[in-house]
Amino acid sequence: MIITDYPGNPYPLGATLDNKGVNFALFAPGATAVQLCLFDDDGHETKIDVKECTYYIWHVYLPQLKAGQLYGYRVDGPYDPLNGLRYNACKVLIDPYAKSIAGPVKWHESLFGYDVNDPDKDLSFSDTDNAEYVPKSVVIDENYDWEGDKKLDIPYHKTIIYETHVKGFTNLNPEIPEEIRGTYAAMAHPATIKYLKRLGITAVELMPVHHFIIDEHLVKHNLSNYWGYNTIGFFAPDVRYSSSGTQGQQVTEFKNMVKELHKAGLEVIIDVVYNHTAEGNELGPTLSFKGIDNAAYYRLMDENKRYYKDYTGTGNTLNANLPNVLRLIMDSLRYWITEMHVDGFRFDLASTLARELHEVNKLSSFFEIIYQDPVISQAKLIAEPWDIGEGGYQVGNFPSEWAEWNGKYRDCMRDYWRGADSMLGEFAERLSGSPDLYMDDARNPTASINFITAHDGFTLHDLVSYNEKHNEANGENNNDGESHNRSWNCGVEGPTDDPEIIKLRNQQKRNFLATLFLSQGVPMLVAGDEFGRTQGGNNNAYCQDNEVSWLDWKNADQKLLEFTQKLIELRKNHPVFCRRNWFQGVAIRTKVNDIAWFLPEGMEMSEENWSHDFAKSLGVFLNGRELHYVDEQGNKIWDDSFYVIFNAYHGPLDYILPPEKFAKSWLKVLDTSEDCITETGTRFNATDTINVAGRSVVVLKQLKN
Repeated sequence: MIITDYPGNPYPLGATLDNKGVNFALFAPGATAVQLCLFDDDGHETKIDVKECTYYIWHVYLPQLKAGQLYGYRVDGPYDPLNGLRYNACKVLIDPYAKSIAGPVKWHESLFGYDVNDPDKDLSFSDTDNAEYVPKSVVIDENYDWEGDKKLDIPYHKTIIYETHVKGFTNLNPEIPEEIRGTYAAMAHPATIKYLKRLGITAVELMPVHHFIIDEHLVKHNLSNYWGYNTIGFFAPDVRYSSSGTQGQQVTEFKNMVKELHKAGLEVIIDVVYNHTAEGNELGPTLSFKGIDNAAYYRLMDENKRYYKDYTGTGNTLNANLPNVLRLIMDSLRYWITEMHVDGFRFDLASTLARELHEVNKLSSFFEIIYQDPVISQAKLIAEPWDIGEGGYQVGNFPSEWAEWNGKYRDCMRDYWRGADSMLGEFAERLSGSPDLYMDDARNPTASINFITAHDGFTLHDLVSYNEKHNEANGENNNDGESHNRSWNCGVEGPTDDPEIIKLRNQQKRNFLATLFLSQGVPMLVAGDEFGRTQGGNNNAYCQDNEVSWLDWKNADQKLLEFTQKLIELRKNHPVFCRRNWFQGVAIRTKVNDIAWFLPEGMEMSEENWSHDFAKSLGVFLNGRELHYVDEQGNKIWDDSFYVIFNAYHGPLDYILPPEKFAKSWLKVLDTSEDCITETGTRFNATDTINVAGRSVVVLKQLKN
């Protein structure tokens, strides 16, 4: 067909629809020629030479095109892998700014820029055409009726994060219609929202929803990249989670999901992977960036640009120091905030983005530009503060505007409850928001995203049921996954009928949950941990898109679920457990310090008590009278004071309660040994002795006299 084309504009990048046609713009600084390729529904291709190039951006305007148009690019230039140049005009490429991608990759040797059968591998050149196998970019209509929806802006100290997977959360839920299970529509279904509201969480953190690729080697072994940490489209919601269509309908479905969750008062945080792409190393496919301008997107080795610097373990690393890559990331983040209405981001392997040359630098260009951006800087920004490179473990070292997954919190709490030799001093630091990590950097306790488990590793049930990983189903001879899990199986590896071990495991689960929700900072709960989800000991289920990973709603532990619901309610009702500011360790308004730590004998702890690695128990007084909050009418509301006892010792201990100046009388409101959260528990007076069961948590609330 004959298509009239006009010069168009270099901005904005991507495909932009107006009421007359579509503007296309592609950044390709080293290209010698660019072709825009239009595809009809039968796969027929029409090539248009893009003649205009402004500041390395190739652009063209085509009138009369409409939403749903499929397209891609062919980019020509030198093929010189030894110097980092991998242009190949035989390959149709995905637009880096595509707002929609029409389907998954269909693996075929033509997807590689080199001849896979040539002994020289990536130094050879492939002249096969990949158009039949690469997914096409889609022109979308960005008009949408948000019905007044906007970002929720729930304060961090009131935030409770629920990490989940779009498909895994909904795929087996019998209350959701079968035809939409596993999709964005299922996440927006009333049954989903009812469950989340009853649970009490305030934010849903979705595992990667950017369009991703399932690795070829996994497909060959009938496995899948279930987690999705293999992005190829930073603007496009993944098509596999769409129940409504593949040519832009997935965008509308995602927006519908966000709107419905917002109506229910639930924030949406998405897990983003800007540290690498699905194109892998020099032997990986040419799908987008590699063929558009390899050296303009990736970190290449200094001495031999054939190879890639890899701080991620995936084969490549995006070069966030280059202006065009920074622009890509910032444009993507702004798009998801302004057009998709998400409330925040969790940045996978965020240390990679902080690397200037090699060293991790928290003042790198990436952080400086986010700090200055009026849109992105106001979203929730959460770092996974590590990568696999040298010096990549950066917990506590991110800038003040950021929150962090606190890996030290996870490790400390796991060690404490499994009875490992560890210092009570660190336990107290983690419980009080990790001031040793964040207090000196102008941050609040809410900089610490506290978690016991995450998608990567054991579930909570498996943490108390397995000493060793059991990843045989992954096809790597159980060599994948972390071997040092800080787990304890309570005496038997895996499933058991022993009632005493089952009882202990259930108690340990309650201990972990109670510790998480009684700690200062922002708690993150992994979907299914609230009702005992198991992965059968698999601690690296990234490739298990099946019952191993999906939530098993039919076998949910309803008692544990009810306990978790009450625990979250206890936290939400009492700001003393979710303070905005640090404990001072002194009395400000009352005669009693805002926090005090006690030995079982009822005496306040001294400096030497903190360094005994055999000590497993302590009590902590939280002074609610030193803390007030303001209700919706502007009234000051004072909280209750609490006394919390943590006993990781295997046997029961007698605890003498603090003297009368702390409280004249107490009410037991939580006891993990009894599966008990109540407002009608046993009453105690000051200096009374309370027997605390082995491996348990007890919470006492001050009675008003």
